[in-house]
Amino acid sequence: MLRRSSLAGATVARRLMHRRAGRTSKPQSPPLPPPPSPPKPPQKPTPVSLHGETLHDPYAWMAALSDTVAMRHMDLHVEQEEKYTEAVLASLGADRLVRKLQVEMASRLASDLSTQPVRWGPWLYYRRVEEGKQYPVLCRRKASLHEEFISNRDPSAGFDFTSGKKIEQKLIDYNQEAERFGGYSYEELSEVSPDHNFIAYTMFDKDKDSFTLLVRDLATGILLDRPRADRVAGLSWAMNGRALLYTIVNDERRPYRIYCSVLGSNKDDTIILEEADENIYLSIRNTKDFSFITVNIFSDSSSKVYLIRGDDPFSGMSLVWEGETQSHCVIEHNKGKLFLFTDSARDSHCLLFCDANLSSTNDWQNLLVEEPGITLLDVDFCDTHMVLILKQDNKFRLCSVKLPLPSNVKGPVRLLDLCPNYLPLPDHVCQIASGPNYDFSSSIMRFTISSPVMPDAVVDYNLLNGKWTIVQQQNLLHESTKILYGASFASPTKENQAIDNNRCNHGSNGSNEWNDLLDYYECQYYCADSKDKEVAVPLTVVYSKKHKKEEAGPGLLLGHGAYGEVMDQRWRSELKSLLDRGWVIAFADVRGGGGHGKKWHQDGTRTKKINSINDFVSCAEFLVQKELVKENRLAAWGYSAGGLLVASAINANPSLFRTAILKGPFLDVLNTLLHPILPLTPIDYHEFGYPIFLEDFQAIKEYSPYENIKKDVLYPAVMVTSSLSTRFGVWEAAKWAARARDLTIYDPQRPIVLNMTTDIIEDSKYLQTKELAIETAFLLKTVADP
Repeated sequence: MLRRSSLAGATVARRLMHRRAGRTSKPQSPPLPPPPSPPKPPQKPTPVSLHGETLHDPYAWMAALSDTVAMRHMDLHVEQEEKYTEAVLASLGADRLVRKLQVEMASRLASDLSTQPVRWGPWLYYRRVEEGKQYPVLCRRKASLHEEFISNRDPSAGFDFTSGKKIEQKLIDYNQEAERFGGYSYEELSEVSPDHNFIAYTMFDKDKDSFTLLVRDLATGILLDRPRADRVAGLSWAMNGRALLYTIVNDERRPYRIYCSVLGSNKDDTIILEEADENIYLSIRNTKDFSFITVNIFSDSSSKVYLIRGDDPFSGMSLVWEGETQSHCVIEHNKGKLFLFTDSARDSHCLLFCDANLSSTNDWQNLLVEEPGITLLDVDFCDTHMVLILKQDNKFRLCSVKLPLPSNVKGPVRLLDLCPNYLPLPDHVCQIASGPNYDFSSSIMRFTISSPVMPDAVVDYNLLNGKWTIVQQQNLLHESTKILYGASFASPTKENQAIDNNRCNHGSNGSNEWNDLLDYYECQYYCADSKDKEVAVPLTVVYSKKHKKEEAGPGLLLGHGAYGEVMDQRWRSELKSLLDRGWVIAFADVRGGGGHGKKWHQDGTRTKKINSINDFVSCAEFLVQKELVKENRLAAWGYSAGGLLVASAINANPSLFRTAILKGPFLDVLNTLLHPILPLTPIDYHEFGYPIFLEDFQAIKEYSPYENIKKDVLYPAVMVTSSLSTRFGVWEAAKWAARARDLTIYDPQRPIVLNMTTDIIEDSKYLQTKELAIETAFLLKTVADP
């Protein structure tokens, strides 16, 4: 009896345990659908013969935009690709994660109802969004009528539309412009006249596939009958706002002609300059004091800068500078002196000056002596100061110098001799962007300060007393122990927003003053030896302090390395979703990019482009070897020319990467440079090479992602994101994806998908978060423990 009772009791106990377990267990998620089969577009090999070689392109038909039959096939194929991507995401379980990430990311994307106001003369200019409207409104108001709005001490004051109706003037309603231009509103240029009476701007006309010039009277809001022009690429004001100069492009989109229009005149616009040579490009801009219009003329052989007098644009052009091809040249004027910022004939930028005597081009003098470890990155001017952006021993510096220069300065001097005032900066600065700083007469200048561990800070510096104010910085996160960015919700005080001159000069700038994220995220710097042992490639690594483990985890390596552009290492709010899940984020500053001198850029161009790719691979190998990222859990990300970098690195070492995101990528380099569907500029050919030259052809054939996909090799999972509005068309992405599937080993856990986005994604917070969430979910689901 005892035995039977014990057995019965045990049975009851087991039943009770099962019932309790059933009550507490979580409902199981439905099983994931099986992985789908990828689309298989038809192959129609097209031969491309050059330099005695013939290459066969099986998917050339995808780029035959003039072939209506091919385009019908392409429409069908893109539709199949979209369905395949949806099915892949579902099979990975990423579709559920996308929804979670969208909610997570939406709160981090900046959604300000108004841009930070820009003061110019008596006016504040800003753009704001009205409720229920898709596009913003450009507005201005008298600065004297709303002091709180000027200083941003009360952000809500900028959105006080009830009182704003009395003092606000709407200049351009871009919702109305969308109605004018077929439902789409895209402005490329806008310039307010120096007398604040007119605004000239260009809107994209889809029917004409070009930008149309409009000039609006700001007093009446009426559009002027003239000037009106299509295919406009540049604007500059003259005669204190009574005349407008503009450039137009030809059928190949080359800026080739400059016109001058006198407002209110019945005469035809006057041609100031016309360049028939297909290799010559024109650009115009005003000096900040509107004394001159600078005309930059560049070609394959040289770069020239001319000046046109702002008070008499019909008096002719004066040549003031001539340098080597593809030189960066910017001229400013201040109190009878011309200042030239250029990298011509040097490895880095320099600052030259001379008297504003337009009869001579030979009296330019270097202002600063070259000093070891100091690199001049940029310069900006106002009436009382110039501000220099420097790199000193790989650290960014920002300093102001009083103008006019001392009378005894006749030639190169040390920077110290100009008594620079160093302005405060946060730790880990990766970029300093000047502007807009329209008001030449103001000694308050604005800069955007960026860091890998701090959302961009828009900062106004008072150059007369060294005090500074954070005008705008994104609210990002709130922790129970510390509230970040509280200044955005409360009025900043002078105590926590300004630093006196002594502190500026000594470089004291505590992290709390800059509202950075150093309490939560670590930023470290490394150098990876290049494959050719010529350079050490800078590598910036960011990770969460909370999730840092002894054991390496997943990581994402980003790169660009083209056009001499500085590597974008700014804080990006979407990466927080990865950081907070234990990912390491790394930035590879490879050759071909900017920030390390002209040679650094040139060593990653044309026949040396392979250096950029090898540098990226070296950085990836470094992350794994140093156990900063776990082997087989490294992903890569590249945008535009950065997509070329990442795709070529995958070809070079497919097993190194688990996943890759290629956004609007340049993948079909050889075919695009040989037969450009979208117009290219000399800069593109200078960067990647001219395939008609044998040496360039051989180099391009060696690194072009489309031609170098390895056969019968397991590739990473890849998401290629593209749209019809990208500079490198959707056909490049579709061709690469199709060919990669053809040649590589198929693995449903490592899919190659094409993610199509809309043309207006930049105007929609929902579409932005959706795209970012899809990419992030793809990374999280494909970079898994093997």
